[in-house]
Amino acid sequence: MTKKEKRDLRINQEKEYLLDPEYVAAKKKKRKKKLAFTIVIELIAVAALIVSAFQIVRAVGKKSLTSKAEEAAPDLNLVRASETLTEEEETKWQEGWVKYNGSIYAYNEDIRTFLFMGIDKKSDVKEVEEGTKGGQADALFLAVMNPHDKTLKIVGINRNTMADVDIYNDSGAYVTTQKAQITVQHGFGNGVEESCEYQKKAVSRLFYGLPIHGYAAINMSAIPTINDAVGGVDVTVLDDLTKYDSSLKKDAKVHLMGEAAFWYVKARDVNVFGSADMRLARQKQYLNAYVQAARSAAKKDITVALDLYQAVVPQMVTDISADEVAYLAPILVDYSFDENSFYMMQGETVMGDEFEEFYPDEDALYEMILNIFYEPVEQ
Repeated sequence: MTKKEKRDLRINQEKEYLLDPEYVAAKKKKRKKKLAFTIVIELIAVAALIVSAFQIVRAVGKKSLTSKAEEAAPDLNLVRASETLTEEEETKWQEGWVKYNGSIYAYNEDIRTFLFMGIDKKSDVKEVEEGTKGGQADALFLAVMNPHDKTLKIVGINRNTMADVDIYNDSGAYVTTQKAQITVQHGFGNGVEESCEYQKKAVSRLFYGLPIHGYAAINMSAIPTINDAVGGVDVTVLDDLTKYDSSLKKDAKVHLMGEAAFWYVKARDVNVFGSADMRLARQKQYLNAYVQAARSAAKKDITVALDLYQAVVPQMVTDISADEVAYLAPILVDYSFDENSFYMMQGETVMGDEFEEFYPDEDALYEMILNIFYEPVEQ
């Protein structure tokens, strides 16, 4: 439009206004409504694109997790031989089934099991030289999703559990396997994926070859970020931790935020016998409360899980992808979880030559595996 045309248009608009101001006002109002309607349509279109993209990401994540699930069941025959079968049971018997106390069980192949490791480091993740500098796994938990009954269960593993640990030399070559505290397994390797794979193998072996579909090793320094992302966690303080944070008085009701959450989950006095057991009890209490807080936050905003994932990336090593998180997060919101959903390994802590040693009760471990990962076979 030329300058003359613009000038003529403005003159005509002024004449129009002088001759019929009500018409001009109505025209402007109509134009504003049209603009507002256009903006709403555009926002709806953008929202639809976001939802579509999220669903595509979820579909990719579902496919990825399914591909990881093609693994064998635990071999519980390593613990005890199967009970005597009846003639009818022998004709129907399938590989992998287990008979215990007169009942037959089969591994639930639809279960998804994830290993979470809290690594004793206060910095961002970085690769280290081969040896024993990968950092110990001070916290070990299995998160178990069962789609059959829509439950989430968590299994706490004592860091001092005496298990088969693979030993590697400074060149990264395998040397031998010996009984040691399972926490030290992560220390071998390069401190990133290699160390995680070693730890995953050790935990799987402890549970008689249990399939583990993903892992996340998170440096302890990420606890404040993880905690604050869901708005903090309420606990009744189990131990006097005022030497670390003045608010952490025994029996005090505290809303954990920032560094207070870090100390509550991380702190222990190595000079006190059983301090690892005491800390694991706090971690159990904290995780129970955290899961509830996270579920509540996710119900309000499902993107919380992805935001948290991105926030802790610098302090985390994981083989769980962002699209897998996007797939899992909405599902977990509808899964049931309460204080009875948290399992602790039963056993005894004794003082070894240098450090505490936890010896699992094999019968209790066997029954826990059956209870969580197996289902009765209908006769």
